[in-house]
Amino acid sequence: MLNQKLNPTPSEDLTIDVDLLYETDPCELKLDEMIEAEPEPEMIEGLPASDALTPADRYLELFEHVQSTKLFPDSKTFPDCAPKMDPLDILIRYRKVRRHRDFDLRRFVENHFWLPETLSSEYVSNPENSLKEHIDQLWPILTREPQDHIPWSSLLALPQSYIVPGGRFSETYYWDSYFTMLGLAESGREDLLKCMADNFAWMIENYGHIPNGNRTYYLSRSQPPVFALMVELFEEDGVRGARRYLDHLKMEYAFWMDGAESLALNQAYRHVVRMPDGSLLNRYWDDRDTPRDESWLEDVETAKHSGRPPNEVYRDLRAGAASGWDYSSRWLRDAGRLASIRTTQFIPIDLNAFLYKLESAIANISALKGERDTEALFRQKASDRRAAVNHYLWDDENGCYRDYDWRREEMALFSAASIVPLYVGMANHEQADRLANVVRSRLLTPGGIMATEYETGEQWDKPNGWAPLQWMAIQGFKRYGDDMLGDERNRP
Repeated sequence: MLNQKLNPTPSEDLTIDVDLLYETDPCELKLDEMIEAEPEPEMIEGLPASDALTPADRYLELFEHVQSTKLFPDSKTFPDCAPKMDPLDILIRYRKVRRHRDFDLRRFVENHFWLPETLSSEYVSNPENSLKEHIDQLWPILTREPQDHIPWSSLLALPQSYIVPGGRFSETYYWDSYFTMLGLAESGREDLLKCMADNFAWMIENYGHIPNGNRTYYLSRSQPPVFALMVELFEEDGVRGARRYLDHLKMEYAFWMDGAESLALNQAYRHVVRMPDGSLLNRYWDDRDTPRDESWLEDVETAKHSGRPPNEVYRDLRAGAASGWDYSSRWLRDAGRLASIRTTQFIPIDLNAFLYKLESAIANISALKGERDTEALFRQKASDRRAAVNHYLWDDENGCYRDYDWRREEMALFSAASIVPLYVGMANHEQADRLANVVRSRLLTPGGIMATEYETGEQWDKPNGWAPLQWMAIQGFKRYGDDMLGDERNRP
């Protein structure tokens, strides 16, 4: 929803006499040139080309002006605005008036855009409610109903209801939604559970993948591939209710493995890396190498202090956002210095465990449908991935999984991401037992499991331990007979 309480009364900025007040700059683009200069949008099936543009693509120097001057305290505000008229007309008007001595950027933006809605009051919980009652009452607050696409808005309309995180986030996010869906299942909200899964299936059908979130500026990347885990929630056996999503699972897999067939040894393309022994593993990636719309100024400042080509830094920042761990020492060459980020250089243990789960799910559902050839193919893919993970990402000396720097051909740091293989059933019992000892000695604290051992000031580092990590640790170790976090006696 957008705040439409702004007064749309035209200002003098909108009614100037161009012949009298505006002297054409020979460097200014003419209308035809402007149209030709607008970036060519990526053609996405099911989405009008005009709507595939991000706000940075669409508003060009106006976007940079707004973001570079910190017109809004939050860099996400302007990308989430919706225009009151054709964006090209807005850009033309901006180019006509921006050099006037009395030009007011804030006034211009407020006259031409609907600002994102801010709730008039925060939700106040009832202290007498139980935890379950509190959560059950939050679902309606966080639910967004489907609505028609607002012309030229960055928000991607979805066909069914969905849950948002709240606060500054008025869109749904991919991997966060899996953990939301676990809560919906516990609350008995099968209606919303199905809506969420169907929305993600719809995005796979229309965009070829599940984007980071339902905004145009998130289309160039995905997030940890947990759709296979989502569709398991429909049946106790984790398979029967997922049958109708088999084609979507295959499409998501194709997205993550795009280009794999043509890779030579030690080559990478998008999300895939061909390892020295010919095996295939995956990395996080974003198809763009520009500052993120929603963190534009922050990314520009980070790149300035990197000593590297800015496009490399932007790509790695974006890939870090795709990981869900934005940001962490996992991706940094120098702990504590974000400008040293090298996300695309690492083979992450969690990503490859989630893809192992995806391959296994496709095999299991194919077996249920009698598709024996597909079942055999994907069982082999899962087996090959597990072997590659054990070869490159299992540290046998220390008894733990670690990320792998495929460019330097060496293991990277140890983190709580190492629990994901247990959560999806990829580890063997010996690995689980050894990993439990390492996690207990290096990551387990009185408050739970820390993301890493390194205190850098980044969100996904010591002393922080996010809820998804706690859940996957509890369930992952329990799967192998170790009630690590469920037993208070195991806490230091």
